Amino acid sequence: MRAFSCRACGSPLFFENSTCVTCGSTLGFFRPEHDIVPLDPDHRYVDADGLVWHRCRNFDLSGCTWLARLEGGQCSACDHTRTRPNDHDAQGMAQLPTAEAAKRHLLVELDRLGFDVSGLVFDMLSSVGEDVVIGHADGVITIDLAESDDARRERVRVQLGEPYRTMLGHLRHEVGHFVQARLVTEEHPERLARCRELFGDETADYQAAIDRHYADGPPVGWEASYLSAYATMHPFEDFAETFAHHLHIADTCETAAAYGLTTADVTGHDAFRDLVREVWVPLSVALNQVNRSMGKDDLYPFVIPPPVLGKLDFVAALGAAG
Repeated sequence: MRAFSCRACGSPLFFENSTCVTCGSTLGFFRPEHDIVPLDPDHRYVDADGLVWHRCRNFDLSGCTWLARLEGGQCSACDHTRTRPNDHDAQGMAQLPTAEAAKRHLLVELDRLGFDVSGLVFDMLSSVGEDVVIGHADGVITIDLAESDDARRERVRVQLGEPYRTMLGHLRHEVGHFVQARLVTEEHPERLARCRELFGDETADYQAAIDRHYADGPPVGWEASYLSAYATMHPFEDFAETFAHHLHIADTCETAAAYGLTTADVTGHDAFRDLVREVWVPLSVALNQVNRSMGKDDLYPFVIPPPVLGKLDFVAALGAAG
């Protein structure tokens, strides 16, 4: 995430700020400019073309600070949410803002990297009274809002033996499935062939792969070729895990550069693997040590083996394809 500053007074801002704490300006996020802009007393912003934009109607509902084209309308980020809890589900509605904030972060990153998100929608479902399975199918990403609860999420992480588990991580993984379904198809035979060379044949029986994974665990020596044990389950999951890590790395490197944590060039690399080797590896080692200095777990508890560099190159290049 880039660093933002108040256009009225120049003070630093953060992505979800709705008010500048220094000068008191009311703020909104304007997607076409990828920037936080000051609003007038009626919560409006006039762009360079003279068009008037308005604060999203969901500001009080989910904390959305994005701007909408119509007064009383919702913004383009909220348009991606197809389903949310009903107003009488107090727990689900309390959990919704965390998921929506992570979704907005994801959309900004996908915009910056050149991924077309048209047709992508989210079902933000409450697990109060029903079981919710996180997943993707035909452009719909289903999210269990209970994952907004830190204690519950950590309990599940430990039960599953996962190195990390976050709401943003869920979204990044599931959108990887969306990207593969959209961009790696028989309409692009060379791309599809390269994907199968790197990740395996995605037509392999998925349910059989799930059963095998949870019965036998990952294959011996998986660490030499995969980012995570979960990635070994099926080529679809390997792709989605790799895509999620592409977003992890790209976003964190950009944020580190914006806040002066690295002086390395994070934009001018011919291949994503060069960013990983030259910037991400030393940066993540340093950040892990900082976390340990605070008595926390590693920020990035993963090792990237050489074969994964080719996989990261592949998914990173898809941004140019849409």
